[in-house]
Amino acid sequence: GGGHPGGGHGGTPQKVPTAVGSGGAAATVDLLATDAAIDTLRKGGNAVDAAVAAAGVLGVTEPFSAGIGGGGFMVIRTPRGHVTTIDGRETAGAAMRPDSFFENGTPLPFADARYSGLSAGVPGTVAKWELALDRYGSKPLRKLLQPAIDVARRGFTVDQTFFDQTTPNVDYFDDIPSTAAIYLDPDGTPRDVGSTLRNPDLARTYEYIARFGADAFYRGPLARAIAQAAQKPPTAPTANHTWRPGLITEQDIANYRAIERKPTKVDYKGLEVWGMGPPSSGGSTVGEALNILEGYQPLGADRTQALHRYLEASRYAFADRNKYLGDPAYVKPLPLDCLLSQPFADVRRALITDTAVNAAVPGDDYCGPAGVAPESMEGPSTTHLTIADDDGMVVSYTFTVESTGGNGIVVPGTGMLLNNELTDFDFNSLTAPNRAQGGKRPRSSMAPTIVTRNGRPFLAVGSPGGSMIITTVLQTLLERLEFGKDLPAAIAAPRASQRNGATSIAEPGFAADKEALRTRYGHAFGTDQAEIGAVTGIEFFDRGRMLAAAEPVRRGGGSALVVKPQR
Repeated sequence: GGGHPGGGHGGTPQKVPTAVGSGGAAATVDLLATDAAIDTLRKGGNAVDAAVAAAGVLGVTEPFSAGIGGGGFMVIRTPRGHVTTIDGRETAGAAMRPDSFFENGTPLPFADARYSGLSAGVPGTVAKWELALDRYGSKPLRKLLQPAIDVARRGFTVDQTFFDQTTPNVDYFDDIPSTAAIYLDPDGTPRDVGSTLRNPDLARTYEYIARFGADAFYRGPLARAIAQAAQKPPTAPTANHTWRPGLITEQDIANYRAIERKPTKVDYKGLEVWGMGPPSSGGSTVGEALNILEGYQPLGADRTQALHRYLEASRYAFADRNKYLGDPAYVKPLPLDCLLSQPFADVRRALITDTAVNAAVPGDDYCGPAGVAPESMEGPSTTHLTIADDDGMVVSYTFTVESTGGNGIVVPGTGMLLNNELTDFDFNSLTAPNRAQGGKRPRSSMAPTIVTRNGRPFLAVGSPGGSMIITTVLQTLLERLEFGKDLPAAIAAPRASQRNGATSIAEPGFAADKEALRTRYGHAFGTDQAEIGAVTGIEFFDRGRMLAAAEPVRRGGGSALVVKPQR
């Protein structure tokens, strides 16, 4: 949500979820962001430049999902066919310990852990932008932040999705005057649908970063303000919750580095599938599930059998994710090559029968010893954008402030909402691979994905959705590659998700498939979830043609544009 149709510069088009053409393509959840990406491409920027421009705008129009107070992961394919990734995941302060979220020997309830200074990690987004631009971009950050500065100053129209995302946060936002001032009306209710929301403080923060570079975010007055807001949450005297002090210091912020990492890669029926490695579990879990499913030729005699295998493959891949994965600097050994090997997938596939398990299964010891992690509480709020330019550069980029509204704290004077990323640790465990530790990056499920065929771009996709990101990306790939749907139909298809639990969950539209899966394979389903994920993607055709696609309905629908629309 967040974008407004019509208006804008040069008669901005209406928000449409699909676009076909050439010269470059972009798909995001928001019209203004997609527009900024296309504008950047038109002016000679490449896909990385366009991704940063769009991300800057999303930090204004989608502040509860994304922004410079958070972090994320970018998968990049260069024009020469090299695939790499940039890790801008937040880090815990040096003082964080496995029991930092415990009081009187027990872990805090999720809401108490989240709405606090404790949950804030050192934001990685600005460092990630700078690293991506230094190595792969062609335009300076100061130019690319201009569209975001303009939107923050001019404002954007509050839509129903934005209103709906504010509503569950009201009782916490009104505890923090700096947050209430931006996101609540004077009477303490969410900003009205149709009203214009401006964020002049954020415009100034962006201008400051534009003028002085990423360093100005990690050192000096901005870093001081971030550390202060986390250590002493700026609550109102009327606050009706306890906001616990956090641990990040100016030194922690100064020490932050974004990291370029090798992508994960699996081959699936003649395609190369590239994803994000640890500390994200996205690439390896999608990859392991695809390896399991590749052994079925065909995937199923019909859709129901194929969906049964998809759900069970997800179950086993999630079991292994929970057992093995965390920040590779802390979780050693982390047997990524083994997890993504075909022999391991064959071992897991052999366990899939014609009856659903309907219980959590253990991770397999095949890849060596590891701790066992309970499922972490990952928030569904995140955003994903997919961009390609005319030279064959492709960017699949997922970024977040974690839960919808982050930790609820706008850093006073900056217009920037802080993340609650550290609740992505298994903060209720003292032994899990993904337990809280100083300096560590919490495990993620973000799964920005690029698919190539013989090295040429074929598909790029990604989604928000907490740990359901993994199943959303996996199902979208299967709908496109196995079920004969084109990309827009693959994105629109009703979804189901199995994350190694006693039940799977599905969207209401999945009802017919659910009934067939129950009857034939004994699958158990929990309460429906209204929406699972919110995909954007691009498919590549010959002669430079591209199809950009976003959600037609979920999250209020997304926005897809191309540089030169097909006439």
